[in-house]
Amino acid sequence: MSTGATPSLAVLPRHVAIIMDGNGRWARQRGLPRVEGHRAGIEAVRDIVRASGEVGLKYLTLYAFSVENWRRPAQEIRFLMGLLRQFLRDQLAELNRNRVRLRAIGRLGDLPGPVRRQLERTTEATRHNDGMVLTLALSYGARAELADAVQAIAREVAAGRLRPEDVGEATISQHLYAPELPDPDLLVRTSGEMRVSNFLLWQISYCEFWVTKTLWPDFRREELWRAFRSYAKRQRRFGRVGAPEVE
Repeated sequence: MSTGATPSLAVLPRHVAIIMDGNGRWARQRGLPRVEGHRAGIEAVRDIVRASGEVGLKYLTLYAFSVENWRRPAQEIRFLMGLLRQFLRDQLAELNRNRVRLRAIGRLGDLPGPVRRQLERTTEATRHNDGMVLTLALSYGARAELADAVQAIAREVAAGRLRPEDVGEATISQHLYAPELPDPDLLVRTSGEMRVSNFLLWQISYCEFWVTKTLWPDFRREELWRAFRSYAKRQRRFGRVGAPEVE
C-alpha cells in the first residue's frame, strides 16, 4: 500500500465526494473476473479513507453502490454485498481507532438483511467518533433521493404542516437523505469518464470537478493529493464576479 507523505495545503476542501469507477475494466485488462476488480477496489477504499483522515478532511462521501447497480448479474451483486458486509465488519476497529464516524445514504431498505444489520452495527459503533465523517452511498441514486424528498414534502403539504408557497431550496435540502452534511466542495471521478452518473445532483451544483484516467483499484493517496492541489489553485465564485470574501 502507498505511504506517500501527507501534503501541506493552504486550502483543503471540507467535503470530498468520489465516484469510484473502473473496477471491471481493471479486472478485464488483467484477464480476471470482474469480482476481482471489486476486491482490489477495497484496498483503494482503505488507503483513501486513511489518507483523507490524515490530511484533516472533514467529510468524505464514496459512491459505493447505485440503484442502477441492482441490474447487474445476481452473482456479482451477491459478491458485492458480501464484500460490503466484510468491509463494514473488518474496518470497525480501524474506524474507531482513527475516530471516523460512518454514515450511509440511499434506499438502505433495499440492502440484504445481513448487510443492513452490519451497516447498522458499524454505524452505531462509530456514532460518537469526532473525526472525519465517512458516508457510503448505497443503493443510492440522486433522482431517487429527489423523488423521495418531493414525496416527503408533499405529505407535509397534504397534512397541512407546510404551505406550497413556502417550499423553497432550503425545504428540499432539508428533506434529502443527509441534510446535515455540507455540500461537496470537490467531486473526484476515476477511470476518465466525464459524467456524474446520477450522484448527488442537487448537492454538486457549485462543486469543483477533478477527473483522472486512473482506474479505481489503482487510485491511491498520491492521486488524491493531486486532486487537492488542483482544488487549492481554483477560485470558487459561486456565481459572483471575482472571489467571494473570506468570512
